[in-house]
Amino acid sequence: MIIAKTREEIELMRESALVVSKTLGMLAKEVKPGVTTLYLDKLAEEFIREQDAIPGFLGLYDFPNTLCMSPNAQVVHGIPTDKPLVEGDIISIDCGAIKNGFYGDHAYTFKVGEVS
Repeated sequence: MIIAKTREEIELMRESALVVSKTLGMLAKEVKPGVTTLYLDKLAEEFIREQDAIPGFLGLYDFPNTLCMSPNAQVVHGIPTDKPLVEGDIISIDCGAIKNGFYGDHAYTFKVGEVS
C-alpha cells in the first residue's frame, strides 16, 4: 500500500536526508590512511546527535554501531572495527539518521588516499 505524504512530511523527510548527507560530507574529510572505521563511526554518531537527530542503524536489529562500513570487497553492512584503513583502500559507508520521526539513509564509497 502506498501512503501519500503531505508537503510538510516531505520537507521533514528532506531534513532527515540532509542530516545524512552532511554526515557523509563531514566524514569525507576524515577518511584517510591510518584512521579506523570505529573512529569514523564515533564521529558520525556525535555529528548526527548534534543535528538533533538519532543514528538510524544503532540498535536496529541489534546492530552495534552508527555506520555500516564495508572496506574493499567486504559485503555490504559491515561492522566498524579498530583496523586502520590503508592507502589504496576503498570504503563504502552507509549512514542512516532519524529526525522529526522520519528516516534518511544514503551510502557513498570513498577512496582512501591514492587508489590505482
